[in-house]
Amino acid sequence: MIDTLPAFWAVIPAAGVGARMAADRPKQYLELAGQTILEHSLDCFLGHPALNGVVVSIAEHDPYWPTLRCASDPRIRRATGGRERADSVLNALLILHAEGAADSDWVLVHDAARPNLARSDLDKLLSELADDPVGGLLAVPARDTLKRADGNGRVSATVDRSTIWQAYTPQMFRLGALHRALAECLVSDVLVTDEASAIEWSGQAPRLVEGRSDNIKVTRPEDLEWLRQRWAGRR
Repeated sequence: MIDTLPAFWAVIPAAGVGARMAADRPKQYLELAGQTILEHSLDCFLGHPALNGVVVSIAEHDPYWPTLRCASDPRIRRATGGRERADSVLNALLILHAEGAADSDWVLVHDAARPNLARSDLDKLLSELADDPVGGLLAVPARDTLKRADGNGRVSATVDRSTIWQAYTPQMFRLGALHRALAECLVSDVLVTDEASAIEWSGQAPRLVEGRSDNIKVTRPEDLEWLRQRWAGRR
C-alpha cells in the first residue's frame, strides 16, 4: 500500500425506490442506528481526509433528502437522479465537471444502500488503484457453489466458482474515462448495471480489489435486520 492516498470525488446514486424492501419510503431513507442508511453510506467518505467532495443523485421530487442534516454539508452537491443508475451517475459527473474536476481525477461511485463500508476497505481501494491505468472495484470471491438455471427453474450446470467474484462498491475510475464509457453505453442502448460494466464495454479490464464480505447492499428486509442486529447499541 502507498503512503499517501490519492484525492478523490465520491458519487452516490440515490434515486432508486427499493421496491423489494416493501417499505413506505425508498430504502436509503430507512432508519439504522439513529441515522438513515444513506447517511451511513456517506459517513465513510465525509470522514476521509482525501475527499474532494461528494455528489448525491436524488430523484427530482424526493421529499426526504432536504430533511437530512448532511443535505446542508458544503462538501455535498446534489444532482438530479435519472431513470437508470447510469443516468444518475452521468448527471453527477456533469456536476463534477462544472465544479472544476479534471478528467484525470479519481471518482468513487458507491451504492446509497451500502452503509457498512469499512474505512480499511476504502483505504485499500484507494491505495491499490492509485497508479492503475484503468481503475477497479471492491469485490469478494464467490464462496458458495453456483448453479446455472434453465428456463424451467432447474439446474442446467454447476459453474466453476474459482473465477467468479461478487461486485461491490465503491468502484473507482478516472472521471473522463467513466464519463465517456457511460455516455457511449447509453447512446448504444447498452444496459449497464454498474460502472465497471461500462468500462468493460469500452474495452478495458477493471481490477478486482478484495474487500470485506460484510460490505453488504441492503436489498431485502432481512439485510436491514442483519445490520440492525450487528449494530445493536451503536449510535
